[in-house]
Amino acid sequence: MTTLDLPVTSAAEPRARFRDLVASEWLKLWSLRSTGWSLLLGALAVVAFNFGTAWDHYRYWLQYDAASRADFVANDMALWDAFTYNAALVLILASAAMGAVAVVGEYGSGLIRTTFTAVPARGTLMAAKVLVVAVVQAAFGAVVAGASFWSTQAMLSARDIGLPITHPGAARIVVASALLAPVCAVAGAALGALLRKSAISVVGAVILLLLVPAVLSDRRHLTAVLGHATPLHAWQRLADAGPPAEELFPWSAGGAWLVYALWALGGAAVTVLAVRGRDQ
Repeated sequence: MTTLDLPVTSAAEPRARFRDLVASEWLKLWSLRSTGWSLLLGALAVVAFNFGTAWDHYRYWLQYDAASRADFVANDMALWDAFTYNAALVLILASAAMGAVAVVGEYGSGLIRTTFTAVPARGTLMAAKVLVVAVVQAAFGAVVAGASFWSTQAMLSARDIGLPITHPGAARIVVASALLAPVCAVAGAALGALLRKSAISVVGAVILLLLVPAVLSDRRHLTAVLGHATPLHAWQRLADAGPPAEELFPWSAGGAWLVYALWALGGAAVTVLAVRGRDQ
């Protein structure tokens, strides 16, 4: 038997390892100029909202009456300045938009066809994308939450009303604010995988994460429960500071952490499953 008579065998192409997919998605994300700029501008906007509120209290502190100043200190209201409601809205929008664009960007450019041809395991590929987005946004959230707390409390400390991170409830506000970013980013990625259009996905994120929680009143049991199931209301529960508010349907901090976890896991599952069995 000659060499020409030998059967020809083709070596199967090795399957992509998950860590290789993660490295690839990491390079894709940072190859976009918009990634760095969006993170920088988002961080500046969030910190500016918080710092501005603390500056307002610092500037007009001596103009408050004695009773108001006593209430501010007694109710730990300096923690309200550590991460404000308006800053949380900006953080939600910025993170959700980045999560959506990270998925939709490849559809808009047509690169997704090449990606799925090179890596037929679509679910694994999208899982790697979700992981990269979540890690980047977790770091982003940690930076803006930490910078906000440090800058606001340093400002208020000039009036001897700032609080340390060891103060009861302070660390929870920082952690809850930091984790709000990856939770909303994964939710945005899920919307991107479902809708596949940048503008529609961002609008969908605004409706789902901002408008819906805003219209869910806590005056009725059903709407209160639905509101509690949103990331924004969960953050409000975890970042609760100041004088205790009257709640018709109170809920626990543990329930708020659970909402965070369910949104993150659910968003990741939707992102992975949305690309299975669908055309590019």
